[in-house]
Amino acid sequence: MRQHRVAVVQAGSQLFNTTLTLERMAAHCEAVKREGAELAVFPEAYIGGYPKGLDFGARIGTRTPEGREDYLRYWHAAIEVDGPECRIMGGFAAEMKAHLVVGVIEREGTTLYCSAMFFGPDGAFLGKHRKLMPTASERLVWAQGDASTLPAIATPIGRLGSAICWENYMPLLRQTMYAKGVDLWCAPTVDEREIWQSSMRHIAYEGRLFVLSACQYMTRADAPEDYAAFADMAPDTELIKGGSVIVSPLGEILAGPLRGREGVLAATIDLDDVVRARYDLDVAGHYARPDVFSLHLEAAVKPQLLD
Repeated sequence: MRQHRVAVVQAGSQLFNTTLTLERMAAHCEAVKREGAELAVFPEAYIGGYPKGLDFGARIGTRTPEGREDYLRYWHAAIEVDGPECRIMGGFAAEMKAHLVVGVIEREGTTLYCSAMFFGPDGAFLGKHRKLMPTASERLVWAQGDASTLPAIATPIGRLGSAICWENYMPLLRQTMYAKGVDLWCAPTVDEREIWQSSMRHIAYEGRLFVLSACQYMTRADAPEDYAAFADMAPDTELIKGGSVIVSPLGEILAGPLRGREGVLAATIDLDDVVRARYDLDVAGHYARPDVFSLHLEAAVKPQLLD
């Protein structure tokens, strides 16, 4: 069968409190289950949190003790691939009987990565993607990933791939994933801007694939009382406003954009629409012109990341 139900979850983290975030995630997964979805995508940095507004005490040539404490707290909220939090998320996937893609802050030693983790409907961990290029001040706290974590995962509902937030603006990354045969493009993000909607529709139309973009919805209440960046704001102040959306291979919006609240967007998709759409534009096939262009991918693990 080529028709499938898919979903994106718009939700915020309980910043610096991973245990409570997982409790909130359980409720969202129940909502996904009620939708009968076979795939659910959660936002960027959902587990571990997106520390919007923090500078971690960094200025050129200087750091502060308070900034080091913020990093320590953030590091404690991060998770490891073989840790208990991953087993809990695998349990959510098994309970939903659905594939699950979750944006997380991944900890390896004392280094942090912004990653997307993939789970199967049996709860198995299927792989991860580490964000290649953290944007602007994100580079203070997130290391760069490499091409060894650019999976395209074959599943009964299509081939899954992920690009996190502004990675979606990297043309060579997009072409790499197109060449891997991705059918379902998972785009966890915290980008709430209106232009993001245009980008998601462009990628769907360019790659002739389904785009599932899950954005956080975060309020001041989702951060601790001592969160310095927004200390004087009211609890209901929106810090990340959402904009989650599902788009078809011809750039048509199937669900969303959702703004102003948490929630689940779901849509029924037909994988044959990928084939129909690539009839006249297949950027990794008949429209690729390999006699003119070539793409080299350095897929080896970076030496400093070797075990």
